[in-house]
Amino acid sequence: MQDQRAELEWRDGRVPVSVQFDDPYFSLEDGMAETAHVFLGGNDLPARFCDGFHVAELGFGTGLNFLVALKAFRESGCGGVLRFTSFEAFPMAMDDLRQALSAFADLPDALEVAEFPVALDGADFELRVVVGDARETLSEWEGAADAWFLDGFSPAKNPELWSPELMAEVGRHTVQGGTAATYTAAGFVRRGLADAGFEVERVQGYGRKRHMTRGIKA
Repeated sequence: MQDQRAELEWRDGRVPVSVQFDDPYFSLEDGMAETAHVFLGGNDLPARFCDGFHVAELGFGTGLNFLVALKAFRESGCGGVLRFTSFEAFPMAMDDLRQALSAFADLPDALEVAEFPVALDGADFELRVVVGDARETLSEWEGAADAWFLDGFSPAKNPELWSPELMAEVGRHTVQGGTAATYTAAGFVRRGLADAGFEVERVQGYGRKRHMTRGIKA
């Protein structure tokens, strides 16, 4: 698959919806609250933050998860550098990304750049966005994450990003005792994570979603 820009429609003028996958990029209710509940809470953050803590993510999207994580990292007072690696097949144009993030207040200005940030370093963060199909790029990655944000579009609409093979790569690129969290509780996703070496549990979801999934690398 060739790298392509994301194609968007806007719901209520503020929520970007993927044309490719017919799915919104974040909760229609409150995207920041969703990220805090699913990805921070699901990975026991900010309590686990430390210098050099490495978050990896499937689906960079608007960058909201990165910015919420960076805000929490700074507020935790642990000091040092947050490392964040995200895998994204359809990067947004920066104008679209800025418009999407304008719906949220009090976020760090770490993405105030002219072009899509494939590599961006700040005083307290290292951001790497790996552009391309994660089914190809993740297997080539040499890193290992302390926590995974699994934030692809709905498994029903984007099943390739939740395949057992890709979950196996997630497990292979997770440190012992590392964690993963996602908004979905789809059975095949939970089974894929379990087969990849995670102890998986279904917990309370955000908003209208009854359940979500979290796992710890055994």
